[in-house]
Amino acid sequence: MENNEYPTYVFEERMESIKKNLRNYCNETLNLHRKATSLLTNFDEEIVVDVVEKSKELDISGHEIERSCIRFIAMEQPLASDLMYIESSIRVISHVKRIAYLCKNIAESAATIEGIEIPDKIIGDLEYMADYVQIMLTRGFGSFCNQDINVARELAVDDDKVDDLFDVILSQTTEILTGKTEYALEIVNIIFIARYLERIADRVVNIGERVIFINTHKRPHIEELKKEE
Repeated sequence: MENNEYPTYVFEERMESIKKNLRNYCNETLNLHRKATSLLTNFDEEIVVDVVEKSKELDISGHEIERSCIRFIAMEQPLASDLMYIESSIRVISHVKRIAYLCKNIAESAATIEGIEIPDKIIGDLEYMADYVQIMLTRGFGSFCNQDINVARELAVDDDKVDDLFDVILSQTTEILTGKTEYALEIVNIIFIARYLERIADRVVNIGERVIFINTHKRPHIEELKKEE
């Protein structure tokens, strides 16, 4: 029997609450990334501690939003696009939680290279990479919250740029490591930071793919695999 009362006022209110909490969650993670990457040029031990603690808080709050999504499915039994949005939100939250922990990793690695003489070119490229990922985060989170499929489709191109930056930084740091340096272990952490940034970009692409899936019912990487057959 068709439910003429769907969606109810309570349904819409709970749906909007989830969307609001998810927007706030993304904004807090965006700020966390900005704070973590600022340590690359302006190190502050207190900020490292703050980033580590905030990443733990975001893990907890992300879990709470996931629970509210599951509770919403159980109580409201959403249909079609609403169900797809809530299910995708759970997956997106998982990506955002991981991004928060990658920010923690960046902050901790930044502490290991503090005070070490690193070529300006490497630091400059690393800072540029961090800024580029910050833009990707802004666009990726916005694409999901606003269901902007055009922006979501552009994220894969942005990710290619981040991959290129990683290759440049890897090449430069490897060149240093092949020579004599007493800071070999510390220099390796530059590669780790670049790798963490690259992984954040990959997570953003995953978020964009959820936007595309919600609006087209197709997963980009699956469609690519089909073309290869």
